[in-house]
Amino acid sequence: MNSKKIVPAIILILVAISGYLIYKKLNPKKVPPYLIEAVGKIDGDLININTKYPGRVLVLNVDTGDEVAKDQTLAVLDSKEYRDKLEALKYEIKAKENEFNYTKEKINNLIKKAKLAINAKQKELNVLLPQINSLKAVIAQDEKDEKRIYSLVDRHLAKPHELEMAKLKTKTDINKLKALLEKKKALSIAVEISKKDLNTALASKANITAMQNSINALKAKEAELKTVINDLTIKSPVNGYVDSKIANVGEVLGAGMPVVSVIDPESFYLSVFIDEINNGKVKVGDKAEIFLDSFPNKPIPAVVSKIAKKAEFTPKDVAVRSDRITRVYEVRLKPLKPCKYLKLGLPATGVILIGNGSLPKSLNELPEL
Repeated sequence: MNSKKIVPAIILILVAISGYLIYKKLNPKKVPPYLIEAVGKIDGDLININTKYPGRVLVLNVDTGDEVAKDQTLAVLDSKEYRDKLEALKYEIKAKENEFNYTKEKINNLIKKAKLAINAKQKELNVLLPQINSLKAVIAQDEKDEKRIYSLVDRHLAKPHELEMAKLKTKTDINKLKALLEKKKALSIAVEISKKDLNTALASKANITAMQNSINALKAKEAELKTVINDLTIKSPVNGYVDSKIANVGEVLGAGMPVVSVIDPESFYLSVFIDEINNGKVKVGDKAEIFLDSFPNKPIPAVVSKIAKKAEFTPKDVAVRSDRITRVYEVRLKPLKPCKYLKLGLPATGVILIGNGSLPKSLNELPEL
């Protein structure tokens, strides 16, 4: 009795399921007219981190798949050539600085000595000039006295001895004046010589400036070499992860050769292709969502960031509405914020909102492409 009831029930269930499947087949889900659905792959900016200068890989701190932070040291290169150049340059700078300091001190002493000599001789001249002027006045008076005594002797009012004494005094004072004038001449010559010495020493300061400029040029080369050696430490320019390790420890790399390639998660976008019919409906800034196959119920908020200006033939892995459509436009959907689930080359579905309506919360709300 029970078996007679079960069999018809099973038949009814199978008929119901078949009817539902036939209905689903005849009435498939449709994409609402305010949405565009397309499949594509996650893409992004692959950053090849290259060497700026040649060197041997001394340290390699990362491997493929490792997360990296901005300014994190990825690798360290070594160059004995640059280190030797820097060491030689340091010795050269030290020698030049010692020579510079010695020459500078010597010239400064010559300048000081010349100035002191000029001041000393000038002071002597300043003292001597009043003495000369005073002695000239004395000699003038001596000559007057000599004439007066001569007149007195001629009138027998003075003795000849007094005249001789007056003449002797005049001659003595004249000799003193000559001595003072010779001394003045010698002092003047000494002042001129000291001035020439001063000018020569001052002119030598140009040599000091040239030496200083030479040292500055060497220090500039030193700074340049330090920059080169510093650039042998390879650092990550972004927060991201290593896509591939290209170089290995011990390898000698030339300038511009890649060490590792890094992906910046903030550069990720979904690249989809929209047919010629729907492309005109999409514009940059339209709201969108990205669905990963592994998380069909977790939409990733996105926005249309770029629309290709030029059409291309339909890629093999792109589904289009009709086989007659052979040309499509690339459209990029940029996540509003970085998502840790996005990986380079990962297949995903993009949904774009092009009219009044709302974006789906699950991929199951839309038909499969």
